[in-house]
Amino acid sequence: MWKCPKCGRAFQNMGQHHFCGESPNTIEDYIAEQSEEVQLRLRQVYAAIKAVLPDATEKISWQMPTFWKGRNLIHFAASKHHIGLYPGGKATTVFADQLTEYPTSKGTIRFPNHQPLPLELIAEIARWCGQENAK
Repeated sequence: MWKCPKCGRAFQNMGQHHFCGESPNTIEDYIAEQSEEVQLRLRQVYAAIKAVLPDATEKISWQMPTFWKGRNLIHFAASKHHIGLYPGGKATTVFADQLTEYPTSKGTIRFPNHQPLPLELIAEIARWCGQENAK
């Protein structure tokens, strides 16, 4: 077990990312709480998703930036070594051929911090999530 020296919460993973105290209220608040280099990457992901889902409501859900339209469409978040994109299990199956160079698991795509972000692919996945929700 690891205990955060700031807030005292206990976690299974050493140095696990979390928010001490209250969760952020907006996506901008979430981004502002990250390191400078990660902020740039998060803003790029945010802009790519927002461009294709302009009518979606932006909120924090599961302590992650989320685009919502009647239900959660897509989430993204910062982790220690990657930016996580959470479009759901069906999306990772549909886009599997385009995701071969990124670690994935059911509903999760990890974009390592040492690689450029595939912003066009992120936008395409977000657009697909919006279209799936409209069905």
